[in-house]
Amino acid sequence: MTGKRYVSSTDVARLAGVSQSAVSRTYTEGASVSPTTREKVLAAARALGYRPNFLPQALMSSRSHLVAVAVGGITNPFYASVLEQFATALQEAGQQVVLIQIDNDYALDAVLDRIAGYRVDALVSSLAVLSTETAHALSDLRIPVVCFNGRIRAAWVSCVSMDNLQAGAMAADHLREAGGRRFAFLGGPPDSPASQDRQAGFEHQLQRLRLPKPLVLPGDFSYEAGHAAATRLVAADPRPDAVACVNDLSALGLLDGLRRAGLRSPDDVRLLGYDNIGIAAWSAYELTSFDQNVPEMIRRTLRLILDDNAADEARQGVLETVPARLVIRCTTGRAGAPCLGI
Repeated sequence: MTGKRYVSSTDVARLAGVSQSAVSRTYTEGASVSPTTREKVLAAARALGYRPNFLPQALMSSRSHLVAVAVGGITNPFYASVLEQFATALQEAGQQVVLIQIDNDYALDAVLDRIAGYRVDALVSSLAVLSTETAHALSDLRIPVVCFNGRIRAAWVSCVSMDNLQAGAMAADHLREAGGRRFAFLGGPPDSPASQDRQAGFEHQLQRLRLPKPLVLPGDFSYEAGHAAATRLVAADPRPDAVACVNDLSALGLLDGLRRAGLRSPDDVRLLGYDNIGIAAWSAYELTSFDQNVPEMIRRTLRLILDDNAADEARQGVLETVPARLVIRCTTGRAGAPCLGI
């Protein structure tokens, strides 16, 4: 079986009775071509079903209009939502997306070699850079790189992040106001900057409030880790009655694990998560959660990679911080409305 043969610009030129360079100019923005020639070329292209290949033009110009989007943990609805919103925003801005999938769901370090193999104008990612070595290696690419919820920056490498320290402090305040007296924090991987900052903000605020240190439960951002943590939480003496979870997936796993043990939320255990994924609002969960305001994070990211006025900031590497926003639902008691408990 022979491969499909695409219609070429030479085929269009032959049918239109013009040169191949005239076809090329017709599809090159700003190039000089007469109205008569343009119409001949477009009519021939329609007749043949011709679609121009923009890759050769990209390789010969200073911009490819390709933006790499690195994602991991697509099974996490948060990352799937981020990818969809990024792709839509980039295409609306006239860019094309090159998707790079990473095995884990929180670190960008593993993707460096693959990024270097593409001719892209920028790299955006919902994952963090975990080492200065990787940050400097990304700098050597000399393209704007923007990561979500990281701390490490370098020339050309910027971060756009929810204020995770603030969110951790807000979580402590809210759980206390909801009636919590004994606290726990269900974390993520030890080297995750988002998990570290959320936990630090939580612990520091509890200390300021003169409340006991939280029980720290290990996790990895997954539903399964949250479900497993329920066993340890139930066995703790005294048992915590207020838990901040590093993300929604682990919070939902914890909530289901507590249900298995016969406990209810918020009656027995108040808990909240981060990300405000769609499932968090389902009536089966009604999970209190922090919304990261992804549209605003994307807006700031696109400014850094596409706006010529932000070129100096992109070259230097900056940190953009988006305020945290708490969405209160039944797992901590809905303000101003009765909650039957889950």
